[in-house]
Amino acid sequence: MTTAPVITTANTRLRPHRIEDMEAFEAFFKSPRAAHMDVPENRTHLWYGFASEVGSWALCGWGGWAVETHDGALAGQVAITQPPHFPELELGWILFDGFEGRGLAYEAAGAARDYCFGTLKAPTLVSYIEAANTRSRALAERLGAKLDPAAETYDAADVVYRHQPAGAAA
Repeated sequence: MTTAPVITTANTRLRPHRIEDMEAFEAFFKSPRAAHMDVPENRTHLWYGFASEVGSWALCGWGGWAVETHDGALAGQVAITQPPHFPELELGWILFDGFEGRGLAYEAAGAARDYCFGTLKAPTLVSYIEAANTRSRALAERLGAKLDPAAETYDAADVVYRHQPAGAAA
């Protein structure tokens, strides 16, 4: 696969990124919403990260999706990714300002997780979340992920939540 597949949920549409999406990511990373994330140092580093989310589809068969509302508003991103410094395949998400409280992140992350287990046949999936990021931790738990204190992480500030396919032993 060379680009992200389109996945439609009740309230979101996961689609391949377009170059114009990068502007929204730049605004996000300059906002307080990115407080718990590794923020790109400059626009060039933003490009590297953005392009890796897009290019991972061609290289690995997974990557980032733009999350849109059904009226076409760009609400954030979900991604299945494993850059070289990640010990395991990760499900990650970001939600842009103004889109919280509508269940969009839950729906989009659940669709990405289900794609990973159903299509990619991954045996497990983790989410690396800064320990202080209580909102993302709550979302991981709502998605059914369990805290895995034995899992390796690349950042000492993170905790690891493990997602399992439906019906898998916890």
